[in-house]
Amino acid sequence: MALTLYVDTARWRAHHKHVQEQFPALVPVCKGNGYGFGHERLAEEATRLGSDVLAVGTTYEAARIKDWFGGDLLVLTPYRRGEEPVPLPDRVIRSVSSIDGVYGLVGARVVIEVMSSMKRHGISEQELPQLHAAIENVRLEGFAIHLPLDRTDGSDAVEEVIGWMDRLRAARLPLHTMFVSHLKAEDLARLQQQFPQTRFRARIGTRLWLGDHDATEYRGAVLDVTRVSKGDRFGYRQQKAASDGFLVVVAGGTSHGVGLEAPKALHGVMPRAKGVARAGLATVNRNLSPFVWDGKQRWFAEPPHMQVSILFVPSEASEPRVGEELVAHLRHTTTQFDRIVDR
Repeated sequence: MALTLYVDTARWRAHHKHVQEQFPALVPVCKGNGYGFGHERLAEEATRLGSDVLAVGTTYEAARIKDWFGGDLLVLTPYRRGEEPVPLPDRVIRSVSSIDGVYGLVGARVVIEVMSSMKRHGISEQELPQLHAAIENVRLEGFAIHLPLDRTDGSDAVEEVIGWMDRLRAARLPLHTMFVSHLKAEDLARLQQQFPQTRFRARIGTRLWLGDHDATEYRGAVLDVTRVSKGDRFGYRQQKAASDGFLVVVAGGTSHGVGLEAPKALHGVMPRAKGVARAGLATVNRNLSPFVWDGKQRWFAEPPHMQVSILFVPSEASEPRVGEELVAHLRHTTTQFDRIVDR
């Protein structure tokens, strides 16, 4: 009895190949919880794709995944002096976003990130003259630019990259490899055509692993079903049942990420109105669960427990049976499954 991630493996891998064809020299990204699949599984899939580099989020992730992937590992979090040293093999490449960071990695393989319109971290244009001396003692693998997902000002992602290519070229810095993020396939093709001497490498995670929504599905197994009548008390807080129905105990609780939600950027009147409605219902202990039964998303009977959730299914719906599974609409990047099943 588990929260299970079912994978239509043939379809999932066909999507990987499609993305790889669109983005030659693709660098798969495996960070966080491994996009819901886990680091080991994604390392295996990256190997299957023939990838020579796998990008990970932190040095700790690199240490965990190094025995599962035989190629180079690119750590995306920039190096900072004073960080806790983590023993890593020479095939690990560090990202750097400051002049001081480059000086702190003598002899290391590095990718230098430039400051994009994300304004998160990166070398500024004014700092480029200082890079000449700084890169003499490192093994430079290339530059990187991390681009925003949305461009509400109507600006062009390709033009932003071209702007940085021109600045790097004017500063007489090597342009043999440029790592990019969040570009469309046609954008990448435009850049490659304009800079044929540069190898552009797209770092892709979400679009690669989660781009085909129908290839994966979470399901929680029903562990128990108890019939209740209107007014019956139940649960940790001894709430009253609002009507006749069933209390359904299903696998999947807070330890799996059920009931947890990352903040979202809402755009438009309707999404904001729905957000306000959800917040209002939560103040009266009405929270919609991610579990679907009988064609409808069902309400939590009470806040999810650590490893299970208790749902309320009204009597007019069909009665779930122990062992049946409920589809769960869960966010991959915040979910931990009990098991993964290929089918």
